Formats: sequence, C-alpha cells, structure tokens
Amino acid sequence: MRAELLAIGSELLSPFRSDTNTLWMTERLAEVGVDVGARLTVADEPGLLESAFRQALSRADIVVATGGLGPTEDDLTREAAAAAMGRRLVRDEALVAALKVRFAKYLRQMAKNNEKQADVIEGATVLKNPRGTAPGQWVEQEGRLVVLLPGPPVEMKPMFEEQVLPLVRARAGGKLLRRRVMKIAALSESDVDATLSPLYLKYENPRTTILSAPGQVEMHLTAEGRSEGEAEARLEELAAGMRALLPGRFFSEDGRELPEVVAGLLRERGLRLALAESCTGGQLATRLTDVPGASHFLDRAFVTYSNTSKVDELGVDRALLERHGAVSEEIAVAMAAGARRVAGVDVGVGITGIAGPDGGTPEKPVGLVFIALDGALGGRARKALFPGNRERIRFQATQAALEMMRRGLLGLSPLP
Repeated sequence: MRAELLAIGSELLSPFRSDTNTLWMTERLAEVGVDVGARLTVADEPGLLESAFRQALSRADIVVATGGLGPTEDDLTREAAAAAMGRRLVRDEALVAALKVRFAKYLRQMAKNNEKQADVIEGATVLKNPRGTAPGQWVEQEGRLVVLLPGPPVEMKPMFEEQVLPLVRARAGGKLLRRRVMKIAALSESDVDATLSPLYLKYENPRTTILSAPGQVEMHLTAEGRSEGEAEARLEELAAGMRALLPGRFFSEDGRELPEVVAGLLRERGLRLALAESCTGGQLATRLTDVPGASHFLDRAFVTYSNTSKVDELGVDRALLERHGAVSEEIAVAMAAGARRVAGVDVGVGITGIAGPDGGTPEKPVGLVFIALDGALGGRARKALFPGNRERIRFQATQAALEMMRRGLLGLSPLP
C-alpha cells in the first residue's frame, strides 16, 4: 500500500518553522507495511489545499493530513478535504457541547469560532483528541482512506498511534516494511552505481535507492514481507550480493557513521591515536571527539597550520618543507610520524592540503589533499583532489582519513 502525507500550514513554508510530522509518520507507516510515495507542505489557501487533496487521492491508498483543524479563518483543512471528495461538512452538536465543557473546565468561555472545530465531513468518523480542542476524523473515499489530524505533535502523535495505525494495519493485510542503509566512504556515487546497479535492478523487492553526500554514498534498501524475518531475509540476500561486488567497502549497515565505527575499532584494539591537521583545522579531531568515550583512544591533536608550527610542534624537517612544500605527500607522512612520536602513541595521522578558495596553483589546485598514517596501521599515504567549496573539501578530507584508518584497522588494502 502507498500513502501520501500533507503538512498543512503557511507557517511551515516560512524560514522559521519546519515540518517534522510527516517524517515521523513515514517511519511509523513503514513499520506496518505502508510505503510513503509523497510528502507535501501546503499553504493555508483553499485552492491549493483542495488541489493537494485531489492529487493525493488520485494516487494513494491512504492520505493523511496534519494541521489546519483549528478555529481560525485560515484553518481550512476540513473544508478543502470535503470539497475534494464532493462531500458536505456537518456540524456535530455533541462535539460542540464537549468543546464547551472542555473550556469550562479551565474556567474559560468558549469563543464562537471554536464551533467550526466540530465540523465533520459527511460520513466521517471522529477521532478523539484528549490533549487538545481539535478532533481528528477519518473517512473512506472510493476505497481510499483519508485521515485529518491536528498539527501539534503532542496531540497528533498519540492520536496516530492509538487510533489511526490500527486502521492502517488492518488495511495493509499484515505486511510490513523493513529498511537497511549500507554506507560507503571515499568512493563516488557513479562508481558505486556502475558496480551495483546490474544487481539491484534485478530486484523489485527489495527496492533500492542510492543517495550521495560529501565523502559518502548510501544504498537504501526497502523490503516488504509478511513477517519481520521474511523482510530481513530479502534485505540480507541483496545486501550480501552488494558486499560481494564491493568487498570491504561498506563501513556501516547499522546506522553508525564513520567516526563512530573507527572509534569502536580503536577501542577494541586498545590503540592510542594522535592527529596532526593543517587544512582541516582540527575537524578530524572534532568528529572523533563527538563520539562518547573518545578519551579511550585519542591522546592529542595538533593543528599545525603554519610551516613553523609543523617544525616546532611535530619536528618536521624544514629542509623537507622547502624541498616539497607544505602540501605534499612527504609532509603528510612527516606530520603523521611526528604526531605519533611526540605523543608516544600507536597511530599517527597527518592531513595537509589546499581547502581554498584561494591558494591554489596549476600544479597544486584547490582541493588537493594529502593524508598519511604512521604506526600500528602501517605506513599509508593518499593523494586526493576533492571538488566543492572550502567546507566540502575539508569534510571530504576528514572522511577519507577516517576510511584510511578503518581499512588499516581491519587489515584491508589501502585506498587507491
């Protein structure tokens, strides 16, 4: 089954508010076997709202809208949904009475405009809202389920869990969806897809989506099954094929990001680490110390931005700097060795490069980075040319360094 989700409210299209309801519902719907085909944020305008409902109803088995059920003039969800389905709105006097009782409980007199919250689409079933004044409702339209819920998450989430999910679960026929995200570092999206697409395109279940981020590619696998075991077995069959095509390249299938994976391996092996960073300015140290328990493996980090600091802090040979320049494999190697030696630890890492936007030359362009490892992970060095702006180049450099460390920790071959 497929759902479409509407987040209603002009404020959600401003720079100051964002929709979180549909993200949460997507996850909950997947757990009962319903895939989300579209999520749409719609302003409080009658024409736009009615059109959004019509389009969603033309494509989806389930349409869930949140927001726009309040008492004000711009709360138009009920009206738009009714118009899209060709149904009347009927005022439920029992709901009006219940609203008055609720206001009286808090020693308040209910304003007349609150009565519109008791307007129910013809043929709909009311969904109780014990945490607010706006009830929800659901109605069946030509075999499709339409659900209207209030926007505040504190009201919407329990209503969805307690009153909507049982309806959806029954319609889904006992099927469920399970997802797995397989993450790869230091390999381009096009290279990953060229290798894996001949395999994953053979499968309709699981479905595969490939996503790219700086320094990382993710394969999102979604499988349907009548049990968790069946869905997981389908996922594992495809995942195993992908691992065989790209051996050793997937660093995570359990949600962890690369710094957490590397931190775990360092702790397991009881290795201590020292870092020497130039162009990344301490970003690698920041990413690793964001992992709880970093003190178990990270001894110290140097930010040696100038040539003088490389000499004074790390003991890099000044003649080597003059001969090769600060941005070179030789200096990255010397930085890694110097950091390890000064700290007296097992592993040293050195990064040097040109993050831009200035400082590049035809021989050494912006984006050129050298990364080196020294010590217990073996002597490894890599030259890379990263695209993008300063922030993107720096992040990709730290990602490549982390992947070099991961591969060294696992005894895998160096990155090309």
